[in-house]
Amino acid sequence: MGGPVSDVLLAEPRGFCAGVDRAIEIVERALTLFGAPVYVRHEIVHNTYVVNDLKAKGAIFIEDLAEVPAGATLVFSAHGVSQAVRNEAQQRGFQVFDATCPLVTKVHIEVAKLHREGFEFLMIGHKGHPEVEGTMGQLSDGIYLIEGVDDVATVQVNNPGKLAVVTQTTLSVDDAAAILSAIKERFPQIREPKRQDICYATQNRQDAVKMLAPQVDVVVVVGSPTSSNSNRLRELAERLGTPAYMVDCPEDLRPEWFARGARVGLTAGASAPEVLVDQVIAQLKSLGAAGVRRMQGVEESVRFPLPKGLKLPGEGAGNED
Repeated sequence: MGGPVSDVLLAEPRGFCAGVDRAIEIVERALTLFGAPVYVRHEIVHNTYVVNDLKAKGAIFIEDLAEVPAGATLVFSAHGVSQAVRNEAQQRGFQVFDATCPLVTKVHIEVAKLHREGFEFLMIGHKGHPEVEGTMGQLSDGIYLIEGVDDVATVQVNNPGKLAVVTQTTLSVDDAAAILSAIKERFPQIREPKRQDICYATQNRQDAVKMLAPQVDVVVVVGSPTSSNSNRLRELAERLGTPAYMVDCPEDLRPEWFARGARVGLTAGASAPEVLVDQVIAQLKSLGAAGVRRMQGVEESVRFPLPKGLKLPGEGAGNED
C-alpha cells in the first residue's frame, strides 16, 4: 500500500532549547508552589501547544499588567521585558519570577553597561517582536531598530564613534551577517558583542537545516506562526531550494505537499515540544512513511539555573541561581 511519503529524515538538533526548557519549568514550579492562577506576561514561549498545556494547569497569559490582581504571582516570558514593565511590576507588588532567557538577559546587560559609557545602539531585529521590544525598552532613547540592509543607509545617530550593535537572538544567521556587514561598511568603528547575540540553539537548528534540506524533497518545520526561529528555519530551507512548510500541529499537514515518493525532512523550532514532532511523525507514517532516520548533529548540553525561590519540597541545593 505505499503512500505519498517514502521516509522521514529527522534533523539534529531540533526542538526545545535550554531557555525554553527553563521558562516552562519556571511556570510549572510556580503553579506547584503557589497554586493557580499564575499570571504570565505574554506567551511564555511562542508555541500554541505549550501555552494551551500551561493554561490547562492554571496559567493565565496577559499582555497588560493591569489585568493582574494585587499580590499575584507573575512570570515574565522567555523573550524578556522592558524596564517600564519591570518597574510597573515592582510598583504593583507582584511576586515576580523572571523567565527571560539568560542569553537575552546577556544582551540587556551589555546594553545597560555600554549605555552608561555613552554608547548608542543599532538593534538588528524584527519590529513588534517581544524580544526586540524588551531589549529596546532597556533604554528610553539612543537605540535604533535595523530590520534590513535598507535601514542601515537611513539611520541617523548622534555620534558614529560611540555606537554599538546588538541582535535579536532568533534571527537568520545569514540575514544578520549581511545586515552587520552593511552596518560595518557605514560605521567602521561600530562596537560588536564579543560573542554574537544569535543564540547557540538558533545557530545549531539553522546549521542542521542546511544539512537536511539538500537530502530531501520537502522540509516540514514544527512551530507556531509567531515563533521567529521556526519561521527562519522554513525560510532557510526554501532559500536552499527545497519546498518547506510550517505546521503548528499534525492536523496542519497536507497530503498534496508530498509528491509521490517524497522524502520528508523534519525539524522543530526551539519552542516546539518533542511530543508534537512524534505526532507529526505518526501522521507522516499514515501517509506512507516507512521509516524515520536521524541525522548526525551537534549534541546540546546547555542548562540554565532557575531563579531563586522555586525549589520544590525535598529538593537538594544547586538548581537555582
